[in-house]
Amino acid sequence: MNQIHPSAVIDSTARIGANVKIGPNTVIEAGVIIGDNCILDANVIIAKNVKIGSGNIFFPMCCIGKNPQMLGAKPDTLFGRLEIGNNNVIRELVTIHPSIYPDGTTRIGDDNMIMCGVHVGHDCIIENKCVISNNTQISGHCKIEEGVWLSGLIAIHQFVTVGRWCYAAGFTGTSHDLPPFVMVSGHYPAEVRAINKRGLNRAGLNPQQQAAILAAFKKLYRTEGVIVEKARAMLEDTNLDENVRLMAQSIVNSSLHRNGRYLETFRRH
Repeated sequence: MNQIHPSAVIDSTARIGANVKIGPNTVIEAGVIIGDNCILDANVIIAKNVKIGSGNIFFPMCCIGKNPQMLGAKPDTLFGRLEIGNNNVIRELVTIHPSIYPDGTTRIGDDNMIMCGVHVGHDCIIENKCVISNNTQISGHCKIEEGVWLSGLIAIHQFVTVGRWCYAAGFTGTSHDLPPFVMVSGHYPAEVRAINKRGLNRAGLNPQQQAAILAAFKKLYRTEGVIVEKARAMLEDTNLDENVRLMAQSIVNSSLHRNGRYLETFRRH
């Protein structure tokens, strides 16, 4: 049975699942779909056409799916969609924007924790099991891969990819891609410091897989030579560990754009 506060404003075209709790002064706009067992606390805004899965918790004052911050936008500008998966925790004052393209979608996966004051820009993809800490700012067109942990007050440039199970320390600012499985800190440029051992454990990798990643890290970052050339050489090994291949391929992909942002090679304008 749903529990809906009498002060909530819900458009008649919104589709609300079973066992949903909606708090005071929450606004749900036209075309919204909300799955079962979600909790929307007080003063939450879910903008038009947002699609939300089951088991999500939205804390007070978060604003989900309002128009992206784009110069030249008009009241009648047609934007794309925002889709959110299952079992996410979205804390106070979080903003998440839909795609700037009518045929595009911003996507949030499953089992993520997005903490207070985080901004997720238009056309981003956040995969699963990510932790995004307070006041982190993710610009448009970014991809945050599975298991990433971003500490507080992090700034991420447009089109940056943060590789799976990567950890970024507080105050990191990056304008280029970050490879999987590493720990990074600093800003402009953010620098790779070590392997994210805790992330490898969270990923469920066995000792052999972890040893392969550590050996590859030492070869890439602790021996002389150009890192992209070493990564290309690794990829020639047909028996390369699949996780090492992800690391090496990420480095090679980043090199395809002059600023180290692989996704920007696909930008529409």
